[in-house]
Amino acid sequence: MRYGMQKAAVYMSNQCIKCSGLERRQNAVAKGGENVYTCTITNQQTRYNTPLRTLCRATKGVTCMDKQSRTYQAYVQILKEELIPAMGCTEPIAIAYAAAKARDVLGGMPDKVEIGVSSNIIKNVKSVIVPNTDGMKGIEAAAAAGIVGGQADKALEVISAVTTDQKAAMRTFLTQVPVTVKAIDNGFIFDIIVTLRHGDDSAVVRICQYHTNIVLIQRNSEVLLDHTAQETKQLCGDAAPAESGLTDRALLNIADIFAFADTCEINDIRPLLETQIRYNTRISEEGLRGDYGANIGSTMLKFYGEDVRNRAIAKAAAGSDARMSGCELPVVINSGSGNQGITVSVPVIEYARELGASDETLCRALALSNLIAIHEKAGIGRLSAYCGAVSAGCAAGCGIAYLQGADLKAVSHTLVNALAIVSGIICDGAKASCAAKIASSVEAGILGYHMYKNGQQFRSGDGIVTKGVQHPMKCGTPLCADEKTGSRTLPVRDPIVPFLFCDDAMFIARTLKNASTISRNRACITGLR
Repeated sequence: MRYGMQKAAVYMSNQCIKCSGLERRQNAVAKGGENVYTCTITNQQTRYNTPLRTLCRATKGVTCMDKQSRTYQAYVQILKEELIPAMGCTEPIAIAYAAAKARDVLGGMPDKVEIGVSSNIIKNVKSVIVPNTDGMKGIEAAAAAGIVGGQADKALEVISAVTTDQKAAMRTFLTQVPVTVKAIDNGFIFDIIVTLRHGDDSAVVRICQYHTNIVLIQRNSEVLLDHTAQETKQLCGDAAPAESGLTDRALLNIADIFAFADTCEINDIRPLLETQIRYNTRISEEGLRGDYGANIGSTMLKFYGEDVRNRAIAKAAAGSDARMSGCELPVVINSGSGNQGITVSVPVIEYARELGASDETLCRALALSNLIAIHEKAGIGRLSAYCGAVSAGCAAGCGIAYLQGADLKAVSHTLVNALAIVSGIICDGAKASCAAKIASSVEAGILGYHMYKNGQQFRSGDGIVTKGVQHPMKCGTPLCADEKTGSRTLPVRDPIVPFLFCDDAMFIARTLKNASTISRNRACITGLR
């Protein structure tokens, strides 16, 4: 059995009150009914009134996480925030959402549309088919879909109930109503501003930082909602802003993620993951049945066989084949991306079926893969020149490793190996070739685990791989400047593997007619804990 009952002297992962950061505390000895914890950083002892857990479900050497701890509660909430259904590529859907909301605020159909979008939004919308539009692409099509057939209360499923008549009306709308699109630079990587006008009336809706984060609603001169000052305040120099309204992702670290996945109360996460299994499996199967995009999934099955490894890779790619080509099935996303949601789940599901894993074990493996992917993306940002499929594919390799009994060490090495293999894949926008990048990333995740099983690993100094140094976070940003000297430092967390990323796609955006100016082109180094 994977889970053995062990005597306490377990590890807890709550925040150490003797340290400023989230440091590991070893549960030492219970004396006189009190729990004594020793911080591994300061070696200082603290007593807590929390009852000592005398039994631990965790595998030997693994954290047994307290359900009442801040970390445990945060991880459950992070999964609830990230694992949500969405229909179609999420960037055009966010435009459709903003447009539908603006139409409701205006109180009718507009006679003029103005759309301002950041460069990375342009990159991710220009080439992908918008679902329920009869094959239309682009920013204008996304806005028209939201205005004509959108239901704003459905959020990222805003155009899921479009009728046949509304599809035809979208094309008519685009021929009769002028739609202006321009690149904007307000300091946010993710920024959408939709302005609708009808005569002297106007409505403005702004979404920034993440796909459902409406920060401004205005009708004519009346401001109905304004969180823009709050959002701007969170900008820290050149670094990506924190995501307001969401649980602090700084609480994520690999050891605690493993502990949570391995020991959490399964009913706390099961509903989320069962929905992910159902939705993402369905679109994967549809991708293999139909003729979508470049048919990467079916091509791989045809030429590379149907062993479990290739099925896992091919089925993940097939889900993206369908989604990038306008398939109208919803996906449970990860880090704001349907492709990442598919990538982080479908390979794990396929291996679980092959191995005969229980439903509970599959859910734990999916919790692990989802949270690792979210952790990777937290430092990079939702939109970047770094391909999100890489993060998701490498995380899927960790979930597959878990299904095969991997411990924390094996999972850590799997992640390091996988990231080292596919670290250089760029994001050149959402489109059909995303499926091929997913295939490569999932393959790297699986290879990373097989390397470890074979006693092989990439070592510090091999490209991006480094052991790193414990370095307290000075702020919640990838790069922080010393207040006195102005020098840049690396806030590396208990590191497994730092990786290089760029948060703005200058070299990609140059090819886009509407992206004449780019806000920033920064190369940053961050680390995983």
